[in-house]
Amino acid sequence: MRNYLNIIIAYSIMMLLIILVGIFQSWSIALTIFNYCMISAVMTLGANIQWGYAGLINFGIMGYTALGGLAVVLVSVAPVPEAWSVGGVNMMTCLGIIILMIFSTRYILKNIQKSNKRNYLIAGIIIVGLILIKIIAGPAIEQIEAVDPAKTGFLGGLGLPVLFSWIVGGLFAAGLAFVVGKVALGLRADYLAIATLLIAEIVVSIIKHEDWLARGVKNVIGLKRPAPYEIDLQTSPWFINLVEKFHSAKLDLANSFSERQDILNQLVIDASSVYVKLCFAGMFLVVVIILLIITQKALYSPWGRMMRAIRDNEEAASAMGKNVVKQHLFIFILGSAIVGIAGAMMVTNDGLFTPGSYRPMRYTFVIWVMVIVGGTGNNFGAILGGFVVWFLWVEAAPIALFFINLFTAHLPETNEIKIHLINSAPYFRFLLVGIGLLLIMRFRPQGIIPEKIIKQ
Repeated sequence: MRNYLNIIIAYSIMMLLIILVGIFQSWSIALTIFNYCMISAVMTLGANIQWGYAGLINFGIMGYTALGGLAVVLVSVAPVPEAWSVGGVNMMTCLGIIILMIFSTRYILKNIQKSNKRNYLIAGIIIVGLILIKIIAGPAIEQIEAVDPAKTGFLGGLGLPVLFSWIVGGLFAAGLAFVVGKVALGLRADYLAIATLLIAEIVVSIIKHEDWLARGVKNVIGLKRPAPYEIDLQTSPWFINLVEKFHSAKLDLANSFSERQDILNQLVIDASSVYVKLCFAGMFLVVVIILLIITQKALYSPWGRMMRAIRDNEEAASAMGKNVVKQHLFIFILGSAIVGIAGAMMVTNDGLFTPGSYRPMRYTFVIWVMVIVGGTGNNFGAILGGFVVWFLWVEAAPIALFFINLFTAHLPETNEIKIHLINSAPYFRFLLVGIGLLLIMRFRPQGIIPEKIIKQ
């Protein structure tokens, strides 16, 4: 217990802050922060596996997050029959051509020795394949995107339960990580960081501009979710009776039946939002706990000790017979898959898919800040970093606004400095996160909960 005392204290303080938000602002806001903190915690676990376990720099977190969100659309949205009838067969044909190109190229690489002939064959396969795809897919894409573009304009998905998309999101991200790892993991650390960032930008750009796939920047709204809808709860007798029973003392203070009904209606509306967020919180908490248990077991297993040995000294590990390249590829895939799961969780929580919102600041560099602040190489620290940084990210504006009003209370409301500071309150999040990161790097460079090697 003594070994985990600092972890217990840190998490207790974090939970107390979220509870204070519920008391002084609203429980709906507190639960929203808590849910996004857990989604961020899953992302930081994925990044921590890559950087903390193996020392791999991955600045492509944004791309894997976007693929996780795309999986929600492709799995949970119902198929659009009209779009499939006008272009579905052609798009499946193009998919078959792509698969054939991949296997043909792989066959040539494995069975023909390195020569100009092999290079020409591969180039010919790629050129012919791209020409065929352009001829087949071009008209099909135009026809698909013309099908009621205000509402659909894409093929839709499989119409399956949304929870399946969390697994598919992880598989999508793992597949991309395999390709990226095969190409980029041999690069030096700084080149690897640049390569992963650029590949992530390419992935997001494709999702944003291929409307037939997921409506592009027109967004997909009204996605399925594994929790009840607020409007359904507000008309459910069991839920209304539960709220009425829970707030009976407050309702008894009403002066008339109409006043009592108005109060009850407002309480039901507020409670429905809290109930839905509690449902999401329960599901997200289960995911975080499962991942934490698995990653902790892996960290202190022989495999985890091997990965830390590779991280600390690749040459020595390679001399001991360890396949460094293979292990790097495996852990790169594993960490990216976890980030893909987090991306699917986030879109499920939001209920909409907005490709235009995927930016490196929010979905790459802030995640890295979370890992650094929490503690590189420590799973508990990575999760805590996700909580701390996201809490600051959300609450920075209210905190800044409070202090601005406090220190400018003596100034008139028309004062230009006061108006400018109040209008600038939303941007204080960058200032607070930056100051927090500087303080951590100066006074606790190993993070709030630093890595601790347990000798076994």
